[in-house]
Amino acid sequence: MDIEDQENHTPPQTTYNVKNVVQRVKNNLTTHSKWLELSGAMGDLGTYIPIVLALTLSRGLNLGTTLIFTGVYNFVTGAIYGVPMPVQPMKSIAAEAISNPDFGIPEVMAAGICTGGILFVLGVTGLMQLVYKIIPISIVRGIQLAQGLSFAMTAVKYVRDVQDFAKSKTAGERPWLGLDGLVCAIVCACFIIIVNGSGDDEDIVDREVDDQEIGKSKKKKLKKFVGSLPSAFIIFLLGVILAIIRGPKVVKEFEFGPSPINIIKISKHAWKEGFIRGTIPQLPLSVLNSVIAVCKLSTDLFPEKDVSATSVSVTVGLMNLVGCWFGAMPCCHGAGGLAGQYKFGGRSGGCVALLGIAKLVIGLVVGSSLVKVLDQFPVGMLGTLLLFAGIELAMCSKDMNSKGQAFVMLICTAVSLVKSSAALGFLCGIIAHFLIVLRKLGDGQSFSTLWIHGTI
Repeated sequence: MDIEDQENHTPPQTTYNVKNVVQRVKNNLTTHSKWLELSGAMGDLGTYIPIVLALTLSRGLNLGTTLIFTGVYNFVTGAIYGVPMPVQPMKSIAAEAISNPDFGIPEVMAAGICTGGILFVLGVTGLMQLVYKIIPISIVRGIQLAQGLSFAMTAVKYVRDVQDFAKSKTAGERPWLGLDGLVCAIVCACFIIIVNGSGDDEDIVDREVDDQEIGKSKKKKLKKFVGSLPSAFIIFLLGVILAIIRGPKVVKEFEFGPSPINIIKISKHAWKEGFIRGTIPQLPLSVLNSVIAVCKLSTDLFPEKDVSATSVSVTVGLMNLVGCWFGAMPCCHGAGGLAGQYKFGGRSGGCVALLGIAKLVIGLVVGSSLVKVLDQFPVGMLGTLLLFAGIELAMCSKDMNSKGQAFVMLICTAVSLVKSSAALGFLCGIIAHFLIVLRKLGDGQSFSTLWIHGTI
């Protein structure tokens, strides 16, 4: 083939590759039921709103910038993965900022950049994929169970007690009646159970099913209608309405237009404090829950999708290497967010893409003014969303096939729940798994088979 022929053949191949990419993105963003996908997008707000609101009120986080960047992150990850991949605040860094008055925005951003940089390196070098392969499933399930139970217990606290997010404290017991009372939260919880059931696929009835397949029974038609309701979206919309009723002046105080986006100046002291107090505690949680656990859960829920530890580690790294320089909250993916979005109907990348568009529009239109509405949002309702997201994540642990696996998982869970130390729980789980493998070596199986396949 001469040079002229090569030139004639190259463009079609390039065009073909571009078309493949475009088609894949289109497929990843395709939704079967926009209402259910929209409902699924709300499934992660029980975690997202309290953390971002607390940092905005207590540390002056630029909410508008955070909304814009996380909106872009949501859309891009939805297009890449084709699953409802969440974008959540980094919880350990947020907890340090809320509890320590000396840990300000420069330190928060330094911690996010350092964490993102390490995860990016682990991803591009392939080390994260190696870690993903050698960590036993019982350890991952232990981390997921601990995180799910932690979410559920925090949710109960949100429902039971009045919260002061700015000070990260409770402010007494929640009254039974009122726009943010216990009755309101309990009604929302009952509504979710009626609509979503236990969260299995058969509990979520597709809107596109033909009436002839369902039958003419009024009972079955009612089940179809109830199952197609976007429960999380309805609760969130009701919460916004109640927030406006609780603080009617907030609408008049809106300042339209995006918040100014500035580059954050980070001193040497901020880099040091951010790494020691932020990155070091956050890194084990990011590796275990934001990469390893979320990949395992994605494989469980969407076995046809290719979500690798390498790509997830790289995307988490890039999000923070870019956004944190401009004051956007350090973010990661998380198994809890994925479980929550799946619980409420999220089944494609279009789920988080819709959420991303909404965040982007709100960030550009009202910016940080949104904090005035969020400050009035009924916390009890957020608690109900977080409760079911936590339960959905915890239920992933039901697939342990032996008493040995369950034993290791529960040790990992119990230790992880103490002061929310996922790293310590991971270490104890690894030690327990190793000891059981050593004990089983005399049964004729190799160490690698016992360790990797978890036949303990």
